[in-house]
Amino acid sequence: MASLFSLVLLSVCLLSSPFLSNANAHTKLGFTTDLIHRDSPRSPLFNPNETSSQRLRNAIHRSANRVVHFIAKDASLDSPQTEITSNGGEYLMNVSLGTPPFPIMAIADTGSDLLWTQCKPCDDCYTQDDPLFDPQESSTYRDVSCSSSQCTALQKDASCSSEDSTCSYSMSYGDHSHTYGNIATDTLTLGSTNTRPVQLKNVIIGCGHKNNGTFNKKGSGIIGLGGGAVSLISQLSDSIEGKFSYCLVPLSSRNDSTSKMNFGTNAVVSGTGTVSTPLIQKTPETFYYLALESISVGSKQLKYPGSDSGNGEGNIIIDSGTTLTILPTEFYSELEDAVKSSIDAESRQDPGSGLNLCYSATEDLKLPVITMHFNGADVKLNSFNSFIQVSEDLVCFTFRGSESLAIYGNLSQMNFLVGYDTVSKTVSFKPADCANM
Repeated sequence: MASLFSLVLLSVCLLSSPFLSNANAHTKLGFTTDLIHRDSPRSPLFNPNETSSQRLRNAIHRSANRVVHFIAKDASLDSPQTEITSNGGEYLMNVSLGTPPFPIMAIADTGSDLLWTQCKPCDDCYTQDDPLFDPQESSTYRDVSCSSSQCTALQKDASCSSEDSTCSYSMSYGDHSHTYGNIATDTLTLGSTNTRPVQLKNVIIGCGHKNNGTFNKKGSGIIGLGGGAVSLISQLSDSIEGKFSYCLVPLSSRNDSTSKMNFGTNAVVSGTGTVSTPLIQKTPETFYYLALESISVGSKQLKYPGSDSGNGEGNIIIDSGTTLTILPTEFYSELEDAVKSSIDAESRQDPGSGLNLCYSATEDLKLPVITMHFNGADVKLNSFNSFIQVSEDLVCFTFRGSESLAIYGNLSQMNFLVGYDTVSKTVSFKPADCANM
């Protein structure tokens, strides 16, 4: 699912959803928003009673749930429900729905598509701190019919009853949470740190009337930022020319530093140090796939399994909502052995986080340089990308093995400007000081 953004609302610029015609549909935008990590003191999910190590361990455990999410959705193509994970997102997004604008806070998720929020009436819903969105109070809210393009765009996520022609959606989650409600259109207002706010008309949303499970009471739903037809990225469409980017501040940065997410002309990643790799479209279209060819530990290069197939198929998902980088178990073991052999110190395990390869955090600990060799793009990681301090005296390798899908997580992406171009089908990386951007 998962990633969460904080936006400030100012004034208004009008756009339209690609599913409905509008004279402003070809307006080009470039704007930037703040990204607030869920464990930042600026986040409503921040728990001051937790230590930084506890927050980090919780994020690592959410990575395991995130893998379940990707497997479930990948296997749900013939199912009437979509599988996503309710608490896997790592960033929060403040937006406003309806006319007049009604503020909501929701999980921003690059691993799902639909934007949904809890709506009145809501008899079977999880408890949330903020007021529920009332569609009857919005003059621009419209339920959509089963025959509409908005309904058919959801494919197997949508359903219709014989008694009612209104389009409905039903989604279940890897942790058995669920959401059910009406598919509708309404006006969505996004704020910006450097331009006036952007108002999108006729955005496809889910108005959830039955939502329950392990959702956090600080959140009001989910904002889908994946590659599918109804995601916010797809609905921004031509107005951002298929471009968005983000720059994730390292966990070790000062508390008041914010990460940034850019759209449109502001999202172009170029200049010295920029490398690009193909963005590979696969089914389901929600996920962003890359082709990983090998990983180097110092001067030792390890060939990634299946990278010699020559068919350009994506073999790893890039996701800003997963903490760790997840690799196939057998290849991970090979990588772990190479890292061990390059470090002149005794390794340890950290049962609390489940990470296999850890070392005492001493000043003389020398860590190897890890380089990710994507198709056409060599990404050289910093030490804080490949090792994290999980306690006062312990640092651990940020990669992990799994028998399921491979995921390039957000620890590996910190202090890189990561740009997506869904039109040219590329993902670009550029080393950056994200705290000062």
